[in-house]
Amino acid sequence: MDPDRVLDGLDPEQLEAARALRGPVCILAGAGTGKTRAITHRIAHAVASGVATEQQILAVTFTVRAAGEMRGRLRALGAPRVQARTFHSAALRQLSFFWPQVIGGPLPTLIDSKIQVVARAANSCALQPDRTGLRDLAGEIEWSKVTQTRPADYESAVAKAGRTPPMPAHDVARVFEAYEDIRRDRNLLDFESMLELTAAMLAEHPQIADRVRDQYRYFVVDEFQDVNPLQKLLLDAWLGDRDDVCVVGDPSQTIYSFAGATPGYLTGFSAAYPHATVVKLVRDYRSTPQVVRVANLALKSAPGAAGQRLELVAQRSEGPEPTYTEYDDEPAEATSVARKIAALIDSGTPAREIAVLFRTNSQSAAYEQALADAGVAFSVRGATRFFDRAEIKQAVHTLRGARQGAADDPLAATVHHILAPLGLTPTAPEGRQARERWESLAALAQLAEDIAAARQGATMEDFVAELDARVASEHAPEFEGVTLASLHSAKGLEWDAVFLAGLTEGMLPIVYAETDDQVEEERRLFYVGVTRAREYLAMSWSLARSPGGRKIRKPSRFLDGLRPASPSLASGRRDRRQAKVVRCRICGSTLIEAAERKLSRCLDCPADYDEALLERLKAWRRGTAEEQKVPAYVIFTDATLQAVAEHVPGSVSQLSRISGVGAVKLERYGEAVLALCAGRDPAPAPEHAVDDDSDQGGPDDR
Repeated sequence: MDPDRVLDGLDPEQLEAARALRGPVCILAGAGTGKTRAITHRIAHAVASGVATEQQILAVTFTVRAAGEMRGRLRALGAPRVQARTFHSAALRQLSFFWPQVIGGPLPTLIDSKIQVVARAANSCALQPDRTGLRDLAGEIEWSKVTQTRPADYESAVAKAGRTPPMPAHDVARVFEAYEDIRRDRNLLDFESMLELTAAMLAEHPQIADRVRDQYRYFVVDEFQDVNPLQKLLLDAWLGDRDDVCVVGDPSQTIYSFAGATPGYLTGFSAAYPHATVVKLVRDYRSTPQVVRVANLALKSAPGAAGQRLELVAQRSEGPEPTYTEYDDEPAEATSVARKIAALIDSGTPAREIAVLFRTNSQSAAYEQALADAGVAFSVRGATRFFDRAEIKQAVHTLRGARQGAADDPLAATVHHILAPLGLTPTAPEGRQARERWESLAALAQLAEDIAAARQGATMEDFVAELDARVASEHAPEFEGVTLASLHSAKGLEWDAVFLAGLTEGMLPIVYAETDDQVEEERRLFYVGVTRAREYLAMSWSLARSPGGRKIRKPSRFLDGLRPASPSLASGRRDRRQAKVVRCRICGSTLIEAAERKLSRCLDCPADYDEALLERLKAWRRGTAEEQKVPAYVIFTDATLQAVAEHVPGSVSQLSRISGVGAVKLERYGEAVLALCAGRDPAPAPEHAVDDDSDQGGPDDR
């Protein structure tokens, strides 16, 4: 590699970072400023300049996805043998290699989730927390381990940290101790113990430490603001007495303090290494000036040392102004967001380039329902990595086994045929879990179609080779749908259009953020959400949870100074819908959930519907979806079809009053549905894509 050519295309600050090849280096990189570009070019420049060999470099990041992206960029820059790994992956590799020499015997079993072991530990302490309680206990154990807190010290440590344990602190300590006993007795290894054992191995066995330090001489650590004490302990063990380490991060994106992460290692780097080179990346290439302005203002009012904050400088051309919209209630907010998304898609924005972000996962359901009713495909971003999903592991294994026997067959058709027995039906099924499985398989099928279109004569061998490369780099294929995600899970991602929903006091900042530090972490979470948007940013909140409820909510304090001064936003009035109170037709209770409002009854009230009619409606929907090549729920959701079967409308007027049957769907499918209700065979549906019912008058008329 030509060292100078490696630096082509870098801006002045990125160039400064890439040329700082020796000694401690700290790169403070704001959102969208090209930090991955800067550090990968710096690594490639070090290799090309002879400062370090590829095998001597260890680049550490926090997610498998980020590590995979880094490896991909390094391959393109001519440095494919550089190790880019997560802390856990690097530790597991070293621990596994030296285990026979240091400890001997069988390797422990790595556990992905603590829940089952925590449940046994709690039971041994005569405690029986529910599923949520078990998750909270697992979180406390993880926090204790990454902060190097032992069970005996938990009570004092949690009081000092100002944490609120999920149960009395002495009970948490008992469960923690029992958990560790069970783990050791059963030869189990969790992620924290993996890091701890690796650090201990290097500290207690100088000959092994020498071998590891001889192997890795040049370190890069990404997202350094999220390092916790246990990870810092391991990094220090890798470094020994050397200082060839480059750290990269942004204090304004510290959002995992609750899990033990601390920005102190990043903000205190210059104090720890007085001779360090510090470079600030502030040129934002991701977002429009309008979005960047909101991001800067969001942090400007934050208390604390302004010197630790990076003020972004937009590099893109002008874009639309961000919007601020107030709604009467949550269903109205979700409905309007879904309509706006449908309009964006109609105007040419790909669905995969749109996201709805919220503070808690519990907020997702309303948007899932609203998008389904608007005929918009979506996926819910979860914690399970794409290639770790059971259905994907099975699919990849099956595809690898089939590559020899299908060499001459059309690639896309072959992949669809192979995936069909695994659950790839022509249309998406109802139900969240079934739909998520279908979406995973559909993403593989879409990847095959993309490869077939891009490479004439592409074979199964080519497809499997692409799959293997993506498995190795954790480069998941994209599903053509809107992303629903929590703000935490959205970190590191970006979209053309972002909807920040549910921005109320008590939700953001979350109600249990009581201290100043906790509130400021919530502000940083808001900042992360804003900076996910490239062009279109919409922020919204609702005054009440349910239609007709008391309008006592207040917009988030983080919107102060950003949104227009008047709480009644003229720009948003056209989008606000006055939602009527809907009561259960059986017991008379006010209905809140979207599914209940569709049925006009409580979900636990007795249903009275024509089962045969419901089956005919579902069969018709399935056939229509196959003809139009859209997911079944885009035609009508299960809840809407059940409402039809319960009411059995006999006229257009009666059908139009059923929630979920808006003007567009009434025009498109009304005759067919009424025919089925009357016991007749419906006429074929028109062959065109489903669009949104943007001309509807009520929040549930979708």
